[in-house]
Amino acid sequence: MTVTLPDRRGASVFDRLELLLPLVSKPIQYVGGELNATFKEWESTAVRWAIMYPDAYEVGAPNQGVQILYEVLNEREDVLAERTYAVWPDLEALMREHSVPQFTVDGHRAVGDFDVFGLSFSTELGYTNMLTAIDLAGIPLLSVDRDETHPIIVAGGHAAFNPEPIADIIDAAVLGDGEEAVLLITDIVRSWKESGRPGGREGLLLELARTGVIYVPQFYDVTYLDDGRIQRVAPNRPDVPWRVRKHTLMDLDAWPYPKAPLVPLAETVHERMSVEIFRGCTRGCRFCQAGMITRPVRERSITGIAAMVDAGLKKTGYEEVGLLSLSSADHSEIADIARNLADRYEDTQTSLSLPSTRVDAFNVDLANELSRNGRRSGLTFAPEGGSERMRRVINKMVNEEDLIRTVTTAYSAGWRSVKLYFMCGLPTETDEDILQIATLAREVIKAGRAATGRNDIRCTVSIGGFVPKPHTPFQWAAQLDHESTDAR
Repeated sequence: MTVTLPDRRGASVFDRLELLLPLVSKPIQYVGGELNATFKEWESTAVRWAIMYPDAYEVGAPNQGVQILYEVLNEREDVLAERTYAVWPDLEALMREHSVPQFTVDGHRAVGDFDVFGLSFSTELGYTNMLTAIDLAGIPLLSVDRDETHPIIVAGGHAAFNPEPIADIIDAAVLGDGEEAVLLITDIVRSWKESGRPGGREGLLLELARTGVIYVPQFYDVTYLDDGRIQRVAPNRPDVPWRVRKHTLMDLDAWPYPKAPLVPLAETVHERMSVEIFRGCTRGCRFCQAGMITRPVRERSITGIAAMVDAGLKKTGYEEVGLLSLSSADHSEIADIARNLADRYEDTQTSLSLPSTRVDAFNVDLANELSRNGRRSGLTFAPEGGSERMRRVINKMVNEEDLIRTVTTAYSAGWRSVKLYFMCGLPTETDEDILQIATLAREVIKAGRAATGRNDIRCTVSIGGFVPKPHTPFQWAAQLDHESTDAR
C-alpha cells in the first residue's frame, strides 16, 4: 500500500488518525494514555523500539511479556519504546484509504520511523497480523527488500523458536527470555549508529548474528528432506556461529518487572494485575511447547513476589492479583505465598487467583487461602484428555478417581462452579475417548451433588483443538482436519 509518512521522523500521525476514530468500533483502544504508560521526546533518545503483540488491543494490552520489555527498555533514558497492536478491519480499511500508517498508541508515531520493530509471538496465529502491520507501516514485506531507512524486524516469544515459516519476513529472531536480549540488541544498534552505520543494514545484522544468541535467517542456509522436514541449518559465512543459544534469565528476583503495570483504558481479556511467580515446567506434557522450551524451572522468591504484588497494587488500583506461571501450584513455596498474601490483604477488596490448576497439585487449604475474602468465582482444572488412556498418551498422569476426589473436595469446601479443559484431535484419539469427556463431566456433577446435598453445582467444559507444536514430542503428529474436529 502507499503510505503517507509524517513530514519528519518520529512525528505524530494523530491529527490524521483522529478524523477516522468516530467512524470505527471501540476507538478508545487506539488513543493511548493509559495509567503508567511512558512518553518520551523523540530527539532525546538514541535507540527507538516499536513493540507489538500481534493481536487486538484488548488481547495484547495485558500481555505480560510486552509490558515487561516496554518497561525494561524505557528505564534507559536514551531508549524509547512504544507499543503497537493489530487494528480491527474497520480501521484498517480507513487507514489504507487515507494513507495513515501503522502507529504506536503511546506517541502515535509511524512504526516505520523506529530503529527496531519487535514482535512477541505466543502462537503462529499472529503471523498474519504481523504481515498486515508491516504492510500498513509501509515496510517491504520481504527482508531482502529493506534498506537502512527501515526498522529491523525482530521476532520473539514462544513461536519464535521455530522461525523458519517467517524467515523471509523477519530480520532476526530471539529465542528465550527477552529482558537481557532487548538490551543487548539496543547496545548493538546504538553502537552501530554512533559509528556511522558501518556495513549498512547487513553490517548491523551481522553484528547481531555474531553474538551467538540472535538468529539472523539471511546468514543461514536451510535444506529440507523430501517429506518437508528440515534436514540441516548451516551458516553461509564463516564469521557466523553454527549454533544459536536461547536466552535464559536465571535470577527472576533481579528483574521484578513490570514494576508499574499498565492499566488499559478499554476493556481487555484480563482485568487484573499479574505477577509471574516462576518460569519453566517439569511436568513434560507431550503437547505443550511452553513446558519444553522454557526449562529450567526458575522460581521467584516469596519476598520478591510480595514486593511485586504490593508495588503493583499501589501503582494500578486493581482489586485482583493473578499469580502466573505454567503451573502456579507447583511453586515450592506456594502455600506460604498464598497464606502470607491472604493475611496481608484480608481486610481489603483484593482477591488472589491462580490460572488453570493441575488436579494432582490442588490443595483445598491453598484454595481457601486464595478465596479468604469471600470471592469464590470458580476453579479451573485441565485434564486435557477425556479418557485415562488418552491422558497416558499425552503424559498427563491423572486418573478419573483423582479428578473426582479433587473436585468433590472443592465442592465440599464451598465452591459451586468448576471448569474442565480438554483437547480434541490428540494423537491416537478415538471417538470413544471424546465421549469420555461428557461421561467425566456428568460424574463430576453427580459427585458434587452427592457431597454437598445441593443441586446448584455447575461444571463447565471447554474443548480446544490440538495443534502440533515444534520442539515437542508431538511436533510431527498430524493435526485433525476441521470437519473431523467439528464432528467429534
